[in-house]
Amino acid sequence: MPGTKRKSKLTLLLVVVGLFIAGYFIRTDHLLVMPGSAQDLREMVAVENGDGDDRGKFYLVTVAQRQTNLWSLIYGSLHPDIEVQRLSSVIPRGMQEQEYHELLGQLMAESKNTARVIALRRAGYDVEIVSEGVVVAGFLDQSPSRGILEKGDLITAIDGRKTHLAGEVISTVQQRRVGDTVKLTVMRDSSRIELAVTTAAHPDDPALPALGVYISTLEWKPVLPLKIDLETGEIAGPSAGLMFVLEILNQLQPGDLTGGHLVAGTGTIDINEQVGPIGGVFQKVIAAEKAGAEYFFVPVENYEEARKAVRRITLVPVKTLQEALEHLEALPLSGRKEATPDRGESAARNPAA
Repeated sequence: MPGTKRKSKLTLLLVVVGLFIAGYFIRTDHLLVMPGSAQDLREMVAVENGDGDDRGKFYLVTVAQRQTNLWSLIYGSLHPDIEVQRLSSVIPRGMQEQEYHELLGQLMAESKNTARVIALRRAGYDVEIVSEGVVVAGFLDQSPSRGILEKGDLITAIDGRKTHLAGEVISTVQQRRVGDTVKLTVMRDSSRIELAVTTAAHPDDPALPALGVYISTLEWKPVLPLKIDLETGEIAGPSAGLMFVLEILNQLQPGDLTGGHLVAGTGTIDINEQVGPIGGVFQKVIAAEKAGAEYFFVPVENYEEARKAVRRITLVPVKTLQEALEHLEALPLSGRKEATPDRGESAARNPAA
């Protein structure tokens, strides 16, 4: 029955082709986290009357995220440089995707302003901060704050100390221990209330205490003596804070902090110059290596994960801005042809009083 066999084969082929095509349209609840780009920060940062004529470079590194279809999910699961995450583990429960992206945009804006303040203060300027407080935007799963704090609460003080920025709240909490009680002063519906939350282990690092909330600073801005533009396009989130500070400092002073080297890195930074952990460090190291970077600043909490991605780049774990500046000061001048012989005076030697 040759005709019947041919018909069966054709039917099977059509089924296979149909399934193959359908795989492109079947959306999953997973994201692919992939190496992104490494971008020269001189192209993003412009300081009024700044010195941008340096031979070395500071790089901002990113990760790329994409929701998967069936075939890209399989591909990402097999690729050594890609991490697969559930969408529900990235976007908090009860938060719409648009709200989440808006939160990331707010965190980027806060990161930029924090970097401006830190760099200018390091350069000796007096910079005032004006803000309304820190707003609760959402809750992590199994948050110890759920039922105590509410979405929209405005945190104005922590442990009796007035707070201006989300980074100050995070830094203060992480100086405690898991299981400690943190006292919060909160404005809710125009009423001031005192609350207490017992910290739980941070989901990304069980050794770190956390309130289990997503927060951002409400309507804050620094009063700047100089204009500092940071144009980052669609890049969002707070993880470029450390690198913003280094680039701004480099333009604020003569010479070249990089010593002619190619320096990438990542890490949040709070107003007290503490460098904090970030996500996607494995993919960021890969992106930095592809760009030819020689050194990579990494928060100490992310160091072990970053090591798994290293092929040739030198990792530099840091906890503070001061440690990053001291490492740069200790670097020998680069042997690259375009390296400048003049590094100038390091900002690490002249912290603001």
